[in-house]
Amino acid sequence: MTENRVGVLGATGLTGSSLLPLLIAEGWQVSAFSRSSGAEKTLDDPAGHDGRLQWLQLGEDPEPLLDAWISIAPVWQLPEYFELIAASGAKRIIALSSTSRFTKTRSADCGEQAVVALLAEGEARLQSWADARGIEWVILRPTLIYGAGRDHNISSMLRFIRRFGFLPVLGPARGLRQPIHVADVAQACVAALTAPAAADRDYNLSGGETLSYRQMCERLFSALGRRPRLVRLPIFVLSLCRPLQRLLPTRLRWLVDMVERMNLDLVFDHSAAASDLGFRPRPFVLEENDLQDRSGRILP
Repeated sequence: MTENRVGVLGATGLTGSSLLPLLIAEGWQVSAFSRSSGAEKTLDDPAGHDGRLQWLQLGEDPEPLLDAWISIAPVWQLPEYFELIAASGAKRIIALSSTSRFTKTRSADCGEQAVVALLAEGEARLQSWADARGIEWVILRPTLIYGAGRDHNISSMLRFIRRFGFLPVLGPARGLRQPIHVADVAQACVAALTAPAAADRDYNLSGGETLSYRQMCERLFSALGRRPRLVRLPIFVLSLCRPLQRLLPTRLRWLVDMVERMNLDLVFDHSAAASDLGFRPRPFVLEENDLQDRSGRILP
């Protein structure tokens, strides 16, 4: 890859906000694709990009020639773009998937089971398609992503604490977690573009610290400068949660899914990514910008 031209799908999402500045800093010419016009207004252009970032509308703007692609859109949507990717002449594609493919296989929720099937099918279709065309593929599966106040997990818990002053936990909440910062996920995507050993490989990406669900919750209170207040629910409550989930506001339904797994270990080895991609994730520490709301305000 001599001209360093990369296309990005899903650039306006959480990972995109960290990915684009990294690509530009590494000297890549970035074509960020969106389904709607004016997508650049939803994500500030990184300062000092010197024209190395262009926003393109799918199906409307001319399709550029590229050396590689990074897809941070849902992996099951990727087949929709196979024709675009093939026409670009790219030789490698990096696709973001999720360790949920493995952690939610036994979920009682039909929706989560459907997501597992979509993840597996999306990965398989990418591999088959790319292999048939001589395009190198790299699949990255992060664990629980957090950061920048825009994720759907840690940020939801922070909002719950701010509003209600406590967090509910099921039993001892001993299940192990490895939260991964969005900036570390973005760094792995950039490294995967050129790492020779990464061709036709898949990697699990976990955070730099393993801690229990309870410890993770306590860390959130500390980041907000509050004394931890965890309300321990008896185990039998689990049998009541699922039927009641539909009665909860949409923004709180994540609670039921998380309750079910609070005492399960969701731990993954990232040694392969460390070896091939130089992956060195940070421990679970929330910085000031991780405590902001979706409008960018730092909240108490």
